[in-house]
Amino acid sequence: MSQALYRKWRPGRFDDVVGQEHITRTLQNSVAADRVGHAYLFCGPRGTGKTTSARLLAKAVNCLHEDVAERPCNECSICKAVNDGRFLDLIEIDAASNTGVDDIRDLRDKINFAPSEGRFKVYIIDEVHMLSTAAFNALLKTLEEPPPHAKFVLATTEEHKVPMTIKSRCQQFNFRLLTMAEIKQRLAWLAGKEALDVDPDALALIAEQGAGSIRDAESLLDQLVMAPGDTITLERTQMVLGTATNTAVSDLVNAWLNSDGAAGLGLIHESLASGVDARQFSRQMVAYLRQLLLLQAAGKELAFDGPAEQRDTMLAQAQRAPRPGLIAAIKQFNGAAMAPTRSWQPQLPLELAFIEMLPEQPTPVVARTAAAPAPKVELEQKQVETAVTPSPKPETEPELPPEEDKPPVETTTSADPQPLTLEQATAHWRDMVAHAGEKQKNMPALLNMGKPLAVEGRVLVLGFDFPIFKEKFNNIKGAAQIVSQIYSELLNTDCAIRAVVTSEYTVPVPEEAFRALADELGGVVCKETSN
Repeated sequence: MSQALYRKWRPGRFDDVVGQEHITRTLQNSVAADRVGHAYLFCGPRGTGKTTSARLLAKAVNCLHEDVAERPCNECSICKAVNDGRFLDLIEIDAASNTGVDDIRDLRDKINFAPSEGRFKVYIIDEVHMLSTAAFNALLKTLEEPPPHAKFVLATTEEHKVPMTIKSRCQQFNFRLLTMAEIKQRLAWLAGKEALDVDPDALALIAEQGAGSIRDAESLLDQLVMAPGDTITLERTQMVLGTATNTAVSDLVNAWLNSDGAAGLGLIHESLASGVDARQFSRQMVAYLRQLLLLQAAGKELAFDGPAEQRDTMLAQAQRAPRPGLIAAIKQFNGAAMAPTRSWQPQLPLELAFIEMLPEQPTPVVARTAAAPAPKVELEQKQVETAVTPSPKPETEPELPPEEDKPPVETTTSADPQPLTLEQATAHWRDMVAHAGEKQKNMPALLNMGKPLAVEGRVLVLGFDFPIFKEKFNNIKGAAQIVSQIYSELLNTDCAIRAVVTSEYTVPVPEEAFRALADELGGVVCKETSN
């Protein structure tokens, strides 16, 4: 029966363990000097070799090889029994499944029996932090003074959950995450043993996605194994793992630095349409922006695993990126990467993270000529100030009333304005968005998050699904004026703009409908208006 690669090629000797030399060398010296402790606590992230090292220690203390420096030898009957999983004196306990005090009492009752084959009985308790408080208390005395023939190895990924009373009775070893170079070297060795043809770029991507866990990286390689003679290419690796290309990540950062919302959102949608996972894209952005921050802080002296061309590109981006914005972007994309996957729009956290990176204040709108002055619209609840400088006035021009007393200026493109209807506004929505992009390049990305919702006389109500988009629209100086001008020209009518949250807005009923209802009921119907 076939086995997973990480099980098939599990290290058989201490020298085969990758990246944990500070631990394996100490254990080897303890075995050679016959000074093996009675209890060990192995702490560290998943997939870094904790359980493997515990099994190697169990083999070493029971190995029959005459030279203690060569233990475990993988040749004697004890080593072969451990490798085959039939060594009775090696007891592995999953603390996640055996959390109760009764399980530990059963262990305490059986530990006094002598070993059946080897010199020592070795108990490996995996995920020991999952034990209950009563179970820890039951284990405490046995762990402090076990029988001479018993050894304990406790493994955990969450060291802070292990009580200090347990820690103080163990020798603690902390396993570290592996570097990309160490994982790539291990994967290349595995590919050679399995006669796999893997592109170096694909190996680098798998090592990067392993995130320091060699077991995760080996599982990803196992997932990509194809028919004999086929090559595992970078393109196939990206498709199977759901990762975006390095170019896509770099281009999205450039879109942020250029404040080009349309290009950035288009790149996100194109990547997701090609099969890229939104959370995976967010994780890649976190890793890329983190590297930018480190390059910005340390400069060229910082060690870099990628190619020289990518390093030069990232150095240039690091020089352009504002440090507060860079830190905020890392936090935003990290939040997107941690967002639940059950959302009905899984791409939304990624889109929001990018939109929030864009600057709040857009580039000022270009002023119009004196022949076509830009209108100023004042609503009852929202006053939008324009950034347009009016043309010089003739000396004979009468003095205008104060700003607060001005009536709304009517903007028309012909002598006979047409009535404003929701159907016409909806039909010309795409044209309006395109024209808005010509005036302000960040506008299309924001307007695409809303739609025409209702008409209140000469006021067009724009509905946004989320309050954050409504607030951004209201905070952009001149946004309502831009939309008003474009719609006034497209529809040949006067048009003011008001933004609302779709779920909080009640569409007003026309006056004619109330009159008809009143006539039908033979009475008076009270009308509630919604602001």
